[in-house]
Amino acid sequence: MRALRLHGDRDLRLEDIPAPPPPGPGEVQLRIRAVALNHIDVWGWRGMAFAERRLPLVVGAEASGEVVAVGPGVTGWRVGDHATPYGARTCGTCRYCREGRDNLCENVGGVAGFHIDGFACETVNWPARTLVKVPDGVTFEDAACSVVTFGTVEHMLFDNARLQPGETILVQAAGSGIGSVAIRIAKALGCTVIATAGDDEKCEKAKALGADHVVNYSEKNFSTVARRVTNKVGVDVVFEHVGAATWGPSLLSLRKGGRLVTCGSTSGVSADTNLMMLFQRQLHIFGSFGCRIENVANGLAKMASGIRPVLDTVVPLERFGEGLERLESRRVFGKIIVTL
Repeated sequence: MRALRLHGDRDLRLEDIPAPPPPGPGEVQLRIRAVALNHIDVWGWRGMAFAERRLPLVVGAEASGEVVAVGPGVTGWRVGDHATPYGARTCGTCRYCREGRDNLCENVGGVAGFHIDGFACETVNWPARTLVKVPDGVTFEDAACSVVTFGTVEHMLFDNARLQPGETILVQAAGSGIGSVAIRIAKALGCTVIATAGDDEKCEKAKALGADHVVNYSEKNFSTVARRVTNKVGVDVVFEHVGAATWGPSLLSLRKGGRLVTCGSTSGVSADTNLMMLFQRQLHIFGSFGCRIENVANGLAKMASGIRPVLDTVVPLERFGEGLERLESRRVFGKIIVTL
């Protein structure tokens, strides 16, 4: 079968490799149809694995596909079902996995496409326990955005920040996959959305998605705008994933008792925090990593209801590397999808 494998830093090769054997007990075999690109793919491509990995490695952390075979002992799945695989090899037996919180697994075997072989290949065997069914009417391209994108946003907004209808939320980096989805989900909930982006074109696109206010953060101080829009009160929630470059102003944008939820640090991993402001204003900071499998299912349900991901470009497998370069340079609005 065809597979896209990483042999070294920025060294991607499209190769023929042996197809997987029939699925084993508890496994389902998927024919991969679409892969969504993410910053974790860029990090792995650059050599930032953060843990031991063995090269060459099949890339691709987020995908969707069609069931082509079902292993012994598997129930609830049949050939022809559409599915999306949860991208971490979790143990299924620790207390967190048993509670449905696989993103806290104590014995995780790695993240697909980053530590272990991922989904940029024609066929893969995957544990049935961590597959999620794709509802009717949801395309493979959209479904490919269900784990790292929709799942992450669901976990951030609802498990952690507890976003409520009618609240005001500041969404950082509206042009990113999760930023664009956060705007759509928050608006569907009836929230007021302030969105930031790095140029005027992206700001206009964020406004077209439904953002009530947009801020070009390269020209204006978004915390000043956030406080002006809220009559100096501040926002209820900040959706943060940029990191050091926006950390201080993000905290300044919050109202008393406000909640900041963060899942990323693409602009730097260390930032100063005004501790006096933190405790005097009784701010809440939530770290959010990955998602629960239930978050994926909830995200897919939202897609089926009409809240779709924002797709920047759809390209064939041969152009995977081109997509990584565009993502690295931030020349995207929404998601880049690779089809097989």
